[in-house]
Amino acid sequence: MMMSTMPDGLSPPFISDEPTVELIVRAKVGDQRALEALVERCIPSLRQWAHGRLPTSTRGSIDTSDLVQDAVMHALRRLDAFEPRHVGAMQAYLRRSVTNRIIDEVRKVKRHPAATALNDEQPAQDMSPLEEAMRTETYDRYRAGLRLLKPRHRQIVVARIEMQWSIARIAKEFGYASADAARMAVTRAVKQLKAYMQEPPVGV
Repeated sequence: MMMSTMPDGLSPPFISDEPTVELIVRAKVGDQRALEALVERCIPSLRQWAHGRLPTSTRGSIDTSDLVQDAVMHALRRLDAFEPRHVGAMQAYLRRSVTNRIIDEVRKVKRHPAATALNDEQPAQDMSPLEEAMRTETYDRYRAGLRLLKPRHRQIVVARIEMQWSIARIAKEFGYASADAARMAVTRAVKQLKAYMQEPPVGV
């Protein structure tokens, strides 16, 4: 289920609109393309999340981008031990890996991290309650509903819920004229997904 070219010529820059769990399953059996898709999907949002969390005292030895890259690659090498149970599980798993890497750096300089700076469950700040709720759904229900969406809606849902793109970025990458138009598109796509998860259309 690969990304299709958009009508206006834009194509969101991620390899696949498949649910993250399906990429994980493929990566576990050695699918290099799926592994690359996971890296491309996860690292940008992790870098944004980790920005400013690395204590100043440690920044001389490693910067945030390098730390996130190292933590993600370490976590992905241990995918066999990871069993995703809800839509936001992969991001939470990788954030814990980044958090552990930060703690390691802090220990090197004999400092203690602030507990509030290491919250690894914080969702994108502008997510609606419905979008946040979707991240806690089980993968089976989510995957079943996602398959019923139109390709563009599926792409929007993956970008918003799994990659945690901001509304501004969705507007830019999907070619919407404004943030409000992008927000409406996200709302429609997520509501349609929720409806399919509750009561799939007859005959589909």
